[in-house]
Amino acid sequence: MDFTLKTYKELITTLKSHNYTFQTYRDFIAHPASRAIILRHDVDKLPYNALQTAIIEYALGIAGSYYFRIVKESYREPVIRTISMMGHEIGYHYEDLVTYKGNTQAAYESFCRNLKKFREFVPVMTISMHGSPLSRWDNRNLWDKYNYRELGLTGEPYFDLDYTRILYLTDTGRAWNKFRTNIRDKSREYSSENLHEKYRFRTSREIMDAAVSGTLPQQVMITMHPQRWTDNFFLWTKELLIQNIKNFGKRQIVNKR
Repeated sequence: MDFTLKTYKELITTLKSHNYTFQTYRDFIAHPASRAIILRHDVDKLPYNALQTAIIEYALGIAGSYYFRIVKESYREPVIRTISMMGHEIGYHYEDLVTYKGNTQAAYESFCRNLKKFREFVPVMTISMHGSPLSRWDNRNLWDKYNYRELGLTGEPYFDLDYTRILYLTDTGRAWNKFRTNIRDKSREYSSENLHEKYRFRTSREIMDAAVSGTLPQQVMITMHPQRWTDNFFLWTKELLIQNIKNFGKRQIVNKR
């Protein structure tokens, strides 16, 4: 079964055993390893699931980047503190432009308040936008007017990575190849040279097989959503059914757009 914690641990262990260096996004920006896995977690909801993956990674001696929303479904200060104490990076998973319905000034002021709230107890150097697929507004458009670097932030993965050199893998849609239902979890500027156009993995096993065979690119960003990964069969089935419904709705949105 895919999308279990057992499978996740096997995926990470396989990549590590084939000489990939695991880096947080913050560390990759500063000192990119030539053979690197940037391990990114977008904590949309169920923060205690994120704590479970953080524990798995900590036990394996690796660190990842955890991006938390400010909403109650995601923001749990004790969980965030604990994950940070394990050596993982904490970032802000922002959605302020959607919250303020396209009002850029109000959204920016909200972003600054929320960033300050995180920074009161954990360091935050990078950010990642929340896709908000049902909204007409794209949270990344906030930076058409403002500059996040002026706030002491060093990176946003949708702007600051070259995806013609770095393979971007995301479990959006509860698979690694749900391009038709992926509305915003991708590079803002499309290019046919982006590596995900060449490497299309459906399952975690296929990613592992590519690492074993030596065909996986040298630098990879893996974006996973911890709420999708569980060993509890009831919760695993529930997430599968809910995601199938979401995927159907997203396909309608994509077709309409």
